Amino acid sequence: MTRRFLSPCLMLIACSIQAFAQQAGQYNGNSRFEQLGNILPTPNAYRAASGAPGKSYWQNRADYEIKAELNDQNQSMTASEVITYKNFSPDELGYLWVQLDQNNFKKGGIAQLSQTSSLTDRGTSFARLGSVTGVTPKEYGYNITAVKDKAGNALKYTINETMMRIDLPVPLKSGASFTFSIDWNFNITDAIATRARSGYEYFPKDGNYLYELAQWFPRMCVYDDVNGWQHKQFLGQGEFTVPFGDYKVSITAPNDFVILGTGELQNATQVISATQAKRLEQAKNATRPVLIVTQDEATAAEKAKPTGKKTWVFAAQNVRDFAFAGSRKFIWDAMQVNIEGKKVWAMSAYPKEANPLWGQYSTMLVAHTLRSYSKRTIAYPYPVAQSVHGPVGGMEYPMISFNGARPEADGTYSQGTKDFLIGVVIHEVGHNFFPMIVNSDERQWSWMDEGLNTFCEQLAEKEWDRNFDASGEPQDIVAYMKTDKSQQVAIMSSSDNIMAFGPNAYTKPATALNILRETVMGRELFDAAFKEYARRWAFKHPTPQDFFRTMEDASGVDLDWFWKGWFYGVEPVDLSLENVEWFGIDNVSPEKKSEKAKAEDQAKRQTMSNIRNKTDIPKTVVEENPDMRDFYNTYDKFATSDADKKRFEQTMAGLNEEEKSLVQGNKNFYVLNVKNVGGLPMPVIVKANYEDGTSEVFRYPAEIWRLNDKEIKKVIPTDKKVTKWTLDPFFEIADIDTKSNVFPREPEEPTRFQVFKQSRQSQPNPMQQQKASAVQGAKN
Repeated sequence: MTRRFLSPCLMLIACSIQAFAQQAGQYNGNSRFEQLGNILPTPNAYRAASGAPGKSYWQNRADYEIKAELNDQNQSMTASEVITYKNFSPDELGYLWVQLDQNNFKKGGIAQLSQTSSLTDRGTSFARLGSVTGVTPKEYGYNITAVKDKAGNALKYTINETMMRIDLPVPLKSGASFTFSIDWNFNITDAIATRARSGYEYFPKDGNYLYELAQWFPRMCVYDDVNGWQHKQFLGQGEFTVPFGDYKVSITAPNDFVILGTGELQNATQVISATQAKRLEQAKNATRPVLIVTQDEATAAEKAKPTGKKTWVFAAQNVRDFAFAGSRKFIWDAMQVNIEGKKVWAMSAYPKEANPLWGQYSTMLVAHTLRSYSKRTIAYPYPVAQSVHGPVGGMEYPMISFNGARPEADGTYSQGTKDFLIGVVIHEVGHNFFPMIVNSDERQWSWMDEGLNTFCEQLAEKEWDRNFDASGEPQDIVAYMKTDKSQQVAIMSSSDNIMAFGPNAYTKPATALNILRETVMGRELFDAAFKEYARRWAFKHPTPQDFFRTMEDASGVDLDWFWKGWFYGVEPVDLSLENVEWFGIDNVSPEKKSEKAKAEDQAKRQTMSNIRNKTDIPKTVVEENPDMRDFYNTYDKFATSDADKKRFEQTMAGLNEEEKSLVQGNKNFYVLNVKNVGGLPMPVIVKANYEDGTSEVFRYPAEIWRLNDKEIKKVIPTDKKVTKWTLDPFFEIADIDTKSNVFPREPEEPTRFQVFKQSRQSQPNPMQQQKASAVQGAKN
């Protein structure tokens, strides 16, 4: 960095010219920082401009009474339900829409036909081939056997793939209710073969099944003020939009099964032993999970033959769905956790194959998740939260979640398996808050539950273990943001139309919230606004606009530019520190300036040519002929005139004390030239490393780009000399090219490669290695 000098007056003029030039240029900065305007729907009586529910907000409701039987012999379900649908909308409804999610597995259905597929020469499974060809051992999907009104009269209905329309005898008026029943049965899918969100797993060693059942009953669609009926087909990726209601569910299963389900068990004394009931009572005051069903008891049940059936009865109030899990293989543990003065059950169920990992961690993770999320949103309102291990890698429902992460057969596990368990349990239990309580439209907006939940999950993971290797830092999304724009879609895309579902629906929105919290808004403002959003929309149906507006309303921070860039666009963050100019104020006396100029002139004359001419030219013509000299041969062009001295004295005398301190302080002025290469404007954070070994960080809001979104200059005054400037020193903004963030540029290191003597082989996990070493040590 070469230092240049400006007089105080010239410096002010230069800054004014620069600011004017930036205002005069035609850039996109203005549009980037304009309000979202008509991109957002117009506020109305149902949804206020503040982002809160409006004074006339309404939502419909569906209450269920279900009786079901699980057939463990042929892996099927037979059931009937009575639904009472309550119309709180201002509209008359001539028909009702019901979701038939099991039809997602129906041969020749839209879900199957709309999937793309391919094969490679490396081989594939018969289950995969069966899925591609439609050749399966059973017929899947619902078999609807009856649809009747309360009086038992048949109702006309039409099945459209994964949706069913029920025509009403007379329109359902505003404020009225309609009660009807549905009888059905279906074959349960192999969850591992189909990679489904629910189903069964078969354990060939002991010949038993483990069931995780969800989307198993016909469920009401949501009718709201935004979409009318939300009856987009279930294609597998976009999840569920379900109204709230009360449930009473009776599940009949073999009498040696343990069943966990949404809600509270109503008939514990009829389905568990007296010993197990006593353990459950002890668990109420335990600080560590208490085994309700031990591993020995579960192993004994695996070997015995069932002698009959039992019916487990569950009740749940104000939930949007019901799921359950059952198996004779289940170990069951539980404890109660205090959530803001209320006792809540934390429970887990898992087969012996999940131990020792699950027994040590699962229920403790459930308890931790409830505490962590409650302080950031609302106090967990339900009486129980459960984690169940089985074939589903990770899926969530009210009060119950299905989670993966299984140790090796010898009981050891890798760090990755342990980390996956911690992450998946926190994530799926956390879904109780988003979307089970803050009930967003998953069929349309995956990010509203996955993204918000992933953000909270990452905070909870760090509270669990400070060194937990969690993603969520801005730099973790860089690889995705580097991908070609043709391979990306905006976060604000419909769930079934998203490419790169994980980065788009989970990681990118979670990263955006991280940046809001840590860099744009600050923790205090962000946390208060985020909590307000959860409070406003608990047990309601929010839209993205309600979230955007609430975050701004509760914080007082204009974030429209942020929503535009991160949620409506696919541009990456790529800021480049192009150049740094170094200026100082010219405050030396005319005499000193003369001396300096003269010294610089003499130094410039010490060229190789002049050095050699001293010997090669013994005498010049002027040296030999004095009469060739005139005024200019003796004139000192660097001499200080009396007029220069007088002007300097007058200038210094005219300065006030503040101006004198600035001039005499010998400050350094650095002009940073930053370019927005990627297009997405972000705050400019720059670190100065001083020559004395200290450093300082300067922060400028994203609004610095509002008049010129391509390139800006910023003057930074310092008392000390800077040796190095670094843009985004703490990796806060997901900049995709950090090499351009340093000035002066650092030399690149050569690309490295490794040389192998032989091909690498898979290694045992560290627990297995330690066991092997212990065995070898004992032998020695």
